[in-house]
Amino acid sequence: MNKQEQDELKKEAAIKAAGMVKSGMILGVGTGSTVAFFIDALGKRRKEDGLKLKAMVTTSSRSKKQLESWGFKVGKLSDIDHVDLTIDGSDRVADNFDGIKGGGGALTLEKNVAINSNKIIWIVDESKLVHRLSGFPLPVEVLPISCEQNFRRFQAEGLKPQWRMDNGKRFVTHYGNYIIDLAVDPIPVPHGLADYLDHTVGVVEHGLFLGMCDEVIIAHSNGKIEDKKKD
Repeated sequence: MNKQEQDELKKEAAIKAAGMVKSGMILGVGTGSTVAFFIDALGKRRKEDGLKLKAMVTTSSRSKKQLESWGFKVGKLSDIDHVDLTIDGSDRVADNFDGIKGGGGALTLEKNVAINSNKIIWIVDESKLVHRLSGFPLPVEVLPISCEQNFRRFQAEGLKPQWRMDNGKRFVTHYGNYIIDLAVDPIPVPHGLADYLDHTVGVVEHGLFLGMCDEVIIAHSNGKIEDKKKD
């Protein structure tokens, strides 16, 4: 499948997701190539169907700019008490709907939006599907003040840490922190690793999104758009 064909599938999945948004909602919007198609589909609904949202938040400046180009007003998470629906992508999705996110470096804001959402839908292509979480390094955002200690601790635990780099320098997140990608593969016990990271001083957030997603819209290479809901 070439890129044009893949983009067409992503676009179909994104249009399906956009059709699930209802006027009056407080909407969370993620980031990524498929979400970009979703934003365009949402913008067309605003223009053609008069879609009106009560409020909207997003997880990246890129998505914010695209949404604003369609006339949407994007607010801050701190200004609302909940999100009715969040539409986002995911770097990996396991059979039980657990996911790895943060490939773009926005995992902290993504998780804050997710944890405050009543419903979460991920839109992905079939290459992101795995039986158990694997095939993608796990991002861990860490404070600069103790990042070296965190790195050595992860090494000692056999988690295969790697600094995320950007043009020869350490990648810096929106919040001024660094990202250590853990190359342990597959993740042996996701909930156990999440608990370990949650209790590690210096860790701001990690990319294990466990038990959060309610529905996954999947673009398959055979042209089928699959809508899977958690039992």
